[in-house]
Amino acid sequence: LEMEFNLVEAGMTRPKVKAEDFIGKAAYMKQRETPPAALLCSLTMDDPTSSSGVKRFMQGREPILTLDGNIITDARGRNSYVTSAGAGPSLGKYILMSYLPPEYAKVGAKLKVEYFGERYPVTVAAVGATPLFDPENKRIKA
Repeated sequence: LEMEFNLVEAGMTRPKVKAEDFIGKAAYMKQRETPPAALLCSLTMDDPTSSSGVKRFMQGREPILTLDGNIITDARGRNSYVTSAGAGPSLGKYILMSYLPPEYAKVGAKLKVEYFGERYPVTVAAVGATPLFDPENKRIKA
């Protein structure tokens, strides 16, 4: 969770809100009523190989771009960027997290990430707080 994004955008809403008052309830209720300007997404790297043949792995803060190389900006004027990144050994892929505007936050959408002056292809693998490995929790329930 980043400071500039709210709970709805982070996919952390709950089906019910307790009736009792709590600090931030009014703001949270307002956020729930407003369509999100961005949604938390999990992206996977399609090919981390640079033009020189070296595998590159993002660390965070790299811009997310359209396939045409345009910067992606949400309705609130925030540019999309990698918020965190890391290896996903169970998936065999490198995973990136980013907040994307709803029109780009579609599973299977193809985008690019700019890193050290080169652009690398990525795919939106999940929207919201859905895990990529065993999203239905079948393994843990077995």
